[in-house]
Amino acid sequence: MHPDHRRRSRRRRAVAGAGLLVAATVLLSGCSDLLWRGFLPGSSTHEVTDQTGRISTLWRGSWIAALLVGVLVWGLILWCVAAYRKRKDDDDTLPVQLRYHVPLEVMYVVLPIVMIGVMFFFTNRDTTAILATDKPADLHVQVIGKQWSWDINYLDDGVYDAGVQAADVSQPGGLDNGVVTLYLPVNERVMFTINSRDVAHSFWVPAFLFKMDAIPGRTNTFEVTPTAIGTYRGKCAELCGDYHAKMLFNVQVVSKADYDAHIAALRAAGQTGQLGLDYSRKQSVTTIGGQG
Repeated sequence: MHPDHRRRSRRRRAVAGAGLLVAATVLLSGCSDLLWRGFLPGSSTHEVTDQTGRISTLWRGSWIAALLVGVLVWGLILWCVAAYRKRKDDDDTLPVQLRYHVPLEVMYVVLPIVMIGVMFFFTNRDTTAILATDKPADLHVQVIGKQWSWDINYLDDGVYDAGVQAADVSQPGGLDNGVVTLYLPVNERVMFTINSRDVAHSFWVPAFLFKMDAIPGRTNTFEVTPTAIGTYRGKCAELCGDYHAKMLFNVQVVSKADYDAHIAALRAAGQTGQLGLDYSRKQSVTTIGGQG
């Protein structure tokens, strides 16, 4: 067979293989909710909060943009390798060498600026919306990070709940033994106030696709509306000391009636008032209650 025919045959097979790969990727993307969500935590059937949809869309768009850039770069590399490779009949000659190529160099400058500008626009738009606190809140909650647990003040109801370090997380029930549970009523907008009693922590609920740092001497706030009843795990996302991995908590999104019942139980247990920011290592580690 003539060498040109063999080269054309190989090119056709390569194109066909690439087409099958793209088709398989599209098919898998359409069939897998988990893949379409970008392997984010949470639910693929409903949104956990009023912000998870926006965050998922931004995450997915970023990956699609990165994939397109990757395909373009990989495609150009492979095309150069195939088109300008040294052939047997080339002897010692080299491909034509160009000192410069003005259109190509303009593209190198303009295209990255456009890409970064587009990504900045959508990131800034969504971040501003996620961090907005201008809407009236139905509930105000203060979360205080401490080594190595969390204290919760239900500010509107005048009660609190204090957490202790989680038990051995490798044992059955370790995630639930002793850790504090934050109760939130479903479909009500919650204003969170985040503080730290000692070192830097980070309040993170993976299913909410959001975290907020707890910085000593600084108050951070955010608002969110939980939209799905259920139990969600929470943890500290900032390395904060020896037992950072055991700085766990739960979030229980419940009906309004169940939320009111929990508040009544805290009040009946004498956990009224608010826990303060005064630092006490012994209290932070060993006790469940006490006045701040």
